[in-house]
Amino acid sequence: MLRAGIVGLPNVGKSTLFNALVANAKAEAANFPFCTIEPNVGIVSVPDERLNILAKISSSAEIIPARVEFVDIAGLVKGASQGEGLGNQFLSHIREVDAIVHVVRCFENDDIIHVAGSIDPLRDIEIINLELSLADLGQIERRIDRTRKQARANKEAQAELAVLEKLATALNEGKSVRQVSLTEEETETIKGLGLLTAKPIIYAANVSENDLATGNEYVEKVRQFASVDNAQVVVVSAQVESELIELPEEDRADFLASLGVEEGGLKSLIRATYALLGLRTYFTTGPKETRAWTIHAGMTAPQAAGVIHSDFERGFIRAETVAYNDLVTNGAMSAAKEKGLVRSEGKEYVVQEGDVMLFRFNV
Repeated sequence: MLRAGIVGLPNVGKSTLFNALVANAKAEAANFPFCTIEPNVGIVSVPDERLNILAKISSSAEIIPARVEFVDIAGLVKGASQGEGLGNQFLSHIREVDAIVHVVRCFENDDIIHVAGSIDPLRDIEIINLELSLADLGQIERRIDRTRKQARANKEAQAELAVLEKLATALNEGKSVRQVSLTEEETETIKGLGLLTAKPIIYAANVSENDLATGNEYVEKVRQFASVDNAQVVVVSAQVESELIELPEEDRADFLASLGVEEGGLKSLIRATYALLGLRTYFTTGPKETRAWTIHAGMTAPQAAGVIHSDFERGFIRAETVAYNDLVTNGAMSAAKEKGLVRSEGKEYVVQEGDVMLFRFNV
């Protein structure tokens, strides 16, 4: 299961948002820096209305959604790359995740102390990004020193050195690694370094409940910055989400409607994170269960079968496949088959988003 790390300055709403993400999580959310020391981990279901529709068609007894792992990482502070505020420890936690959800405070509340004394989302973003960049630059420079000696007589080392120097230049210019154009070979060369600014990122603009429907000037500043950083912005309200989980299910829609929205932004954040990680969904459905299976974009039918069980991949014969929309439009698998919409796909087939699949295999 791929992991997304929730990062940001202290007191921007990270742990409150994490609690809402995992509903009954025990992450401590307190009004002082470093209330999260060890990262909290939660498994989150990916909202997908297609599951309910497929389950109804198949009269399924159970629905099992796709899941993503979220990690609540302690607040970083200026100087983290030099060890300030337990920075080295927290940076190592970020290095272990696959993508970053950067929570940015876009609300004003005198009762919640800001570590810098004022609300300025761009300054906050720059503090975090600078620390991540400095950590990457230090790692790259140490690697350059080692690689330069090897490069005198080794062509692979020469190629690696060229990539490292390219990245060092970009970081010194204030760019992130993800803003640098790299070939597949260059990307593979640096993969083992686990560079922090190479990780895909979503900016979660945390607003008050009054700004959830319309956003505010802080959110617009974050959007402008993110467009340069090739990043997505999702507007969320940790305050609203924390209130939602205290309400009975039947009252939540009315509460959100009173705020002028259909959802508090949390579902959008989960879906956006799932997509950011390069994940795709295919379905299996029947009387027993309807289930969403997670794969990487570009996986073939045998590889997708292997997500269910390794025996399925080893003994793969074919996959009976129908597009989700075709199945729903016809209302039943039998009707889709009659119209020739259920295809028999072989080992070279690349699974598409929303495919409904039944695998045939030898034991």
